[in-house]
Amino acid sequence: QVSLVESGGDSVQSGGSLQLSCAASEKLAGNACVAWFRQAPGREREGVAKILLEYGHTYFADAVKGRFTLRKDNPKNIVYLRMNSLKPEDTGTYVCAARLNGCPDFFVGGLEAYNIRGQGTQVTVSS
Repeated sequence: QVSLVESGGDSVQSGGSLQLSCAASEKLAGNACVAWFRQAPGREREGVAKILLEYGHTYFADAVKGRFTLRKDNPKNIVYLRMNSLKPEDTGTYVCAARLNGCPDFFVGGLEAYNIRGQGTQVTVSS
């Protein structure tokens, strides 16, 4: 059973940057898709970004477009979420998730559409 472990969460000031890592315990074979979701207290969970590993196709939520990027390190089985120009509204628990049968359109199905999930890492952005 493949597992995912996130790291890189921290507390930063508004305008700062962080890089989150999502490390898989083994290579994600097939048409794997890796996504990041986040949830803040009192707010609904939302999709942030996703990448189709084989082709490197990425998709970002409007709220983070232009500020966040995704990068994959195939030999290390790691997907990085680089977050720049962070805002207080980026605060939340960021969860990495994966599925082996392609990426859903947009974030259809939410986190539940991904059957492999990490425990999450906390990001706090102060103003």
